[in-house]
Formats: sequence, structure tokens, C-alpha cells
Amino acid sequence: MYNFLLYERMNQAGVDVLEAAGTVRMASATDEDTIIAEIADIDGVVIRGNGRMTRRIMEHAPRLKVVGRHGVGVDNVDLEAATDHGIQVVNTPEATVEPVAEHAVAMMLSLSKLLLPCDAMARTGRFAERLGVQGCEMAGKTLGVVGFGRIGQRVAQICRLGLNMDILYSDVMAWPEMEQALGARRMDLHDLLPQADYVTVHVPLLPSTHRLMGAEEFALLKPTAYFVNTSRGPVVDEQALYEALRAERFAGAGIDVYEVEPAPAEHPFFSLDNILVTPHVASSTAEALVKMSLVAEDVVAVVEGRAPRFPVNALG
Repeated sequence: MYNFLLYERMNQAGVDVLEAAGTVRMASATDEDTIIAEIADIDGVVIRGNGRMTRRIMEHAPRLKVVGRHGVGVDNVDLEAATDHGIQVVNTPEATVEPVAEHAVAMMLSLSKLLLPCDAMARTGRFAERLGVQGCEMAGKTLGVVGFGRIGQRVAQICRLGLNMDILYSDVMAWPEMEQALGARRMDLHDLLPQADYVTVHVPLLPSTHRLMGAEEFALLKPTAYFVNTSRGPVVDEQALYEALRAERFAGAGIDVYEVEPAPAEHPFFSLDNILVTPHVASSTAEALVKMSLVAEDVVAVVEGRAPRFPVNALG
């Protein structure tokens, strides 16, 4: 029997998989010192958004064989250290595609249709103000996708097939099949931004993508453009975005992720009327939470000596 440690609670479907193979414990807290104190006899870990899996933790985990990331992003796992220690990292890259894509499109629609201010009008009896409402239609507009992996491609599909939008994308890789299927065009980020009516970001957090969107990039957006980020907070220079929105240099933004999470109550974004904010919940659907919890299947596979479906790092 094996011992498994959960950083945070997850759907029972995944817990059941782990319990069938061993004993499951919940971490008392997710800070480094607490994890170190509780990981000595652990064979497999499942980590979500809180806490980190650091080299120091791994040095105190002699039995650890696998770290399962409940979700996609592995920026809170030291991949180099894991590989050095022969620890397999696995994730659930397919589980979040639909919910995050839908959330991004929902943000675009909400911003376009001014749903939040219109909701406030209706609730406070200000029906006469509806005569001054002027939203915009997404149909026929141009979508710029920054990061054209699974999620970015799904957003593009929804917008192309559902709203007849033109698709531009910026990515380190070319995707000729999707270009043919959706009429998408690949271009440099700085060429894409001035042409897009909507810009949606779907890149992993890497040194090369840290603050990918900053003052220079926001200055390139159309005055009528909307910007959406459902990837990782540090991909955006938050101060630059705040200043651009405060100056109304473009129409608005939808933000689900933040440089520091939980975002502090005094975060400057929360003082603006032209930004739609959600608390990192784009992937939080009933369906996706089940699928993400099933990272447990790969965790069990690794501790039992079998190959995982979704390895993140390559072990020699």
C-alpha cells in the first residue's frame, strides 16, 4: 500500500482512485515547512493552486515518486528539481480546455453586451438608462489568440464557428491544420495586437512569457478592443494594465488570474468600472473538477511502475 498527500481537497472521484491504492492524507497547511514535516513517508502528492513543490521539499521526501498537478499549469512545481530527483510530474491538460475556453468567451460576451452595468441598472430601477446603452456585437469581428494550444484553439473554434469571427494567433509553433480548418493566420504578437478586436491570452507561465503583456503591448490595442486573461496572472504587467484601463486607452478587460493570489481586497483592478474580474474560477466547473481530480490515475500508475498518460517531465 502507498501513502498519498493532498495539498488541498479535491473531488471524491480522484480520492477514491487514491484510496483504492493506499492511504490518503490531507496536508495540515501548504507552506513549505509544513509539507516538509508531513512528506517523509509519502509516495505520491497531488497539488492544486495553493502551495509549491520545491527542491527543498523534494530533498525531504525520500519515497516520493510522483507529483500530480490537479489542472494544467505546473509553475508551482520545480520541474528541474523533480527531474533531478527522479520524480515524475503529471497533470491533466485536457480537463480544463472546455471550461476555460467557455469562460474566456463568456467574459468577451459580457464585456461586449455591458452585462454588469445593465444588471445594476435593472436591479436599481434605472430602466430609463437603457436608452443610453450601446454594446457591440462579436460576430464578424477579429479575435487575436495569444498562445494557440488546446485552450486557445478551442476559443478560436467557438468564435469562428459560432460567431463567424476572423482568427489571428501568436504562438511559438505553427498550427497548419487549425489554420486550414478555421482560416486562422499566424503572426507576431506586435502585428496581431493592432488588428484584433478581442485579445485572449492562453500561454503557460514561463520565463519567456512573464509579463508578456505590458505597457508597450497595451498601447498597440485598438481603442475599441477588449483584453481577456484566463492563463496566469504574471503573464500580464498588472500596473501597466491598470494604467491603460484607467486612462481608457481601450474598451475593457476580463481578468480571472492575478500576480498574487488570492488578490488583495485593495487590488487596483477592483476600483475600475471597465474591467470584469473573477477569482481564478475559469476551470471550476463540476465536470472539470472531476476530470482534474483524476490526475490520481496517473499518480497511481507511476507509484505502481506503470507509464502515465500525461507526463510533464521526461525522466531518463
